[in-house]
Amino acid sequence: MSRRVLVAGNWKMHKTAAEAAALAGEIRSGWSAGAVEALLCPPFPALAAVAAAIAGSELVLGAQNVHWEDAGAYTGEVAAPMLREVGCRYCIAGHSERRRLFGEDDAQVARKLAALWRHGISPVLCVGEDLEQRRGGRTRQVVGEQLTAALAGVVPREDLVVAYEPVWAIGTGEPAGETDAQAVAAHLRERLQSLWGAAAGEVRILYGGSVVPDNLRRFLSQPDVDGVLVGGASLRADSFLALLREASL
Repeated sequence: MSRRVLVAGNWKMHKTAAEAAALAGEIRSGWSAGAVEALLCPPFPALAAVAAAIAGSELVLGAQNVHWEDAGAYTGEVAAPMLREVGCRYCIAGHSERRRLFGEDDAQVARKLAALWRHGISPVLCVGEDLEQRRGGRTRQVVGEQLTAALAGVVPREDLVVAYEPVWAIGTGEPAGETDAQAVAAHLRERLQSLWGAAAGEVRILYGGSVVPDNLRRFLSQPDVDGVLVGGASLRADSFLALLREASL
């Protein structure tokens, strides 16, 4: 089964609109489109500026979060139609920082996926365990339950992207080993197969957690790891371009 490698940059709460446009322009100038899909996810205020900076290129735009309603009295929130209008083709949902810092639960994540699909935006569904869960041997249970809850009642969708992000590895400089990443990715694909059958083979599964150019190839060499979701390494053009080049080898 051939799945296109996806390298996604989550800029989190970094970069003003001007700074984000400049970074996107640098990445555009240094990247020749190839087999790898490159996704940029800037903060909400920078989406339009980045969309303009990458217009006409092979780079694609994504958001970091979405509300599950299309409109309403939800101060501070952003709806899927707004993301679609500005040019987002992807949106992250259920990131561990949203779950941990803002109390998002599996039911809310499921509603966000439904909202994104209603408006033609592909979700990047994040799942992952914290250090206590890992030490307790509950990794597969936790990620499996998160995946199943998010997809309850959902018909098979080949545009789904799942990102395994071990919470204990994010920003620590200590990524999970590639064999650990493969074991979890394989478990997620098996769970998807039990839910969706053959369509599970089309779903891309990413690894996220302290990914840098020096360790990227170890993860992409695994049969069920189809790309990476990166944070810090996506905030500089040189390091993000290095990831894209390594992923293209």
